[in-house]
Amino acid sequence: MGIASTARPGHRTSRRRPRRFSTPARVQACAAATIWAGAAGVLGLWWNDTSAVVGPAGWLTGAGRITGLLAGYACAVLLVLMARVPVLDRSVGTDRLARWHALGGRCTLSLALAHTLLVIGGYTLTSGTNVLDQTAALVLDYPDLLKGTAGFLLFAATGILSARAARRRMSYETWHYLHFATYLAVFLAFGHQLSNGADFVGDRAAQLAWYALYLGAAALLLWYRFAVPLRAGTRHRLRVTAVLPEAPGVFSMHLTGERLDELGALPGQFLRWRFLAPGLWWTANPYSLSAAPHPDRLRITVKAAGGHSAALARLAPGTRVWAEGPYGGLTAGRRTAPRVLLLAGGVGITPLRALFETLPGHVTLIYRARRPDDLALRRELDAIAASRHSPVHYVLDDPAGHRSPLTAAALHALVPDLAAHDVYLCGPPGMTGAAVRALRDAGVPGRRIHHESFAF
Repeated sequence: MGIASTARPGHRTSRRRPRRFSTPARVQACAAATIWAGAAGVLGLWWNDTSAVVGPAGWLTGAGRITGLLAGYACAVLLVLMARVPVLDRSVGTDRLARWHALGGRCTLSLALAHTLLVIGGYTLTSGTNVLDQTAALVLDYPDLLKGTAGFLLFAATGILSARAARRRMSYETWHYLHFATYLAVFLAFGHQLSNGADFVGDRAAQLAWYALYLGAAALLLWYRFAVPLRAGTRHRLRVTAVLPEAPGVFSMHLTGERLDELGALPGQFLRWRFLAPGLWWTANPYSLSAAPHPDRLRITVKAAGGHSAALARLAPGTRVWAEGPYGGLTAGRRTAPRVLLLAGGVGITPLRALFETLPGHVTLIYRARRPDDLALRRELDAIAASRHSPVHYVLDDPAGHRSPLTAAALHALVPDLAAHDVYLCGPPGMTGAAVRALRDAGVPGRRIHHESFAF
């Protein structure tokens, strides 16, 4: 292992307190509290409509009603989490929202399956028939239940294909478009909730509340996932101006456009980029800004890790680009301490390079890579370090490719007062996980470790 440092002994530390652009912890707590309050309200709907529960059939049917209501409510929550609402995205963080969405998807599927089995069991005991006959009667005779069954099966198929083992075998683009099936599943299942749900039949107020819930979720989804990107694409008129190499397999793409300050992009954030070129226009991939945004130009730095990203290196100047965003909460607004450590691995340097340029006060950068040639943007990093009198540590594997240690002791050797720092972290998933463990072992509180992952 080798460590090359650019350390400036006379650090100039600003006494100005870090500016807080938002209160992420409060927004996260408020979002979680709102979700749980809604779930409690749904349970209250069942409680208000249920006078008594009698016998095994009553208990099974009642449990089926509860799980069905919660599954329907969870579907609306999933739509909101997928809507990319800016206040949630910037405060909660894109990767945390993705984890909430994944957990919510598993819970929703489990609730829907439980609802199906419990209702069939309860109705079978009530009618005295066998399970198969009762299932056929429910699906074929009850209004909208055939569509609801189709929606459940589609939702289940999406959930199975989204499992980690299945995701490893498909491209990001395939996984991304597979999730559009979720919209169809929710649409198919919505009707039977109002047609067959005992808590809605004859209760106009409950029906209106359910319509308001779903229409509100649909409005957020349509606005932020479709209308806003469409408007931004026509308004900002982004184009590629140059594609320049930075390291083996890594290149920077320079873009120009109009009124880019209206995007409201912050250093550390990313956008989803859609390049209007043959074979590329149909997908939008996330790439971080690798320099502070300007009113007429932006820059991203990309690693050729697949067919889509490799093709970007061959884009001709003048290619039109649509950008969705900005997204992500890896910004100065997360900062809570006067000292900051930026810890990057590989192409994860891109958002941290922008933060290194713009964060005020005492900032230290550690950049990990396999070889010296893999240190993208090194000249820029050295220039920034010199101008702001900040230390940079380049941590390299040896020529044999052995992994350099990422431990609390190794980090302490580079940053002795590590526990007093906020840490911004970006890199491959394995490196990120090891870094979080090392930072916690070094005494850095979890609330001061800020990271986001693009892993799908």
